[in-house]
Amino acid sequence: MKTLPITLHQLACERDQRELFDGVSLQLQSGEVLQVAGPNGSGKTSLLRILAGLLPPVAGDIRYGDDSIFQAAGRDRWRQDRLFIGHAPAVKGALSAEENLAWLCALSQPVSTAAIWQALEQVGLRGFEDVPCHHLSAGQQRRVALARLYLQAHPVWILDEPFTAIDRAGVAALEQHLLAHAARGGTVVLTTHHSLDHLPGLRTLDLGQVA
Repeated sequence: MKTLPITLHQLACERDQRELFDGVSLQLQSGEVLQVAGPNGSGKTSLLRILAGLLPPVAGDIRYGDDSIFQAAGRDRWRQDRLFIGHAPAVKGALSAEENLAWLCALSQPVSTAAIWQALEQVGLRGFEDVPCHHLSAGQQRRVALARLYLQAHPVWILDEPFTAIDRAGVAALEQHLLAHAARGGTVVLTTHHSLDHLPGLRTLDLGQVA
């Protein structure tokens, strides 16, 4: 697994006619982990949504390799290669953990039931495969969403507050999984209030300094 270079060039974002950030430029290489930091309201989630191709920037561009992710030539490849998990777990309460993952994965890379059960075991949800998600705690619902990281072969992970509501053991396991993904050549971009300063090679983009 090896990602193409990801280049952010002079990105700007506004919300409700207020500038959140301007002039954000950097390049990410295969195997890097980037933490997007900054105070509340600095645009961390907006930047991740722009990077995921879900929100257009006011100005600037993002290139994956040689192609802009906002143009036809680069859009499809980017959508195939990136996995975005937002701050909300995005699971349907009436569906079981297994059914949610089958539905979410079918949108891009369908997976087998056996693979889903194995992924749920890896996030500590063995025995909860058939439980409707509205019976699960907030942390368990977050684990259902994070099980996608064990299921789909997207080289680029874009994660908004992935450690929310996760207990200490889950945090440690997720940290190791992120590092393993980077070691295989994947790229990770995430926001979190959890300290990651102990992770080797971590890069940080502080939006509070570019707002």
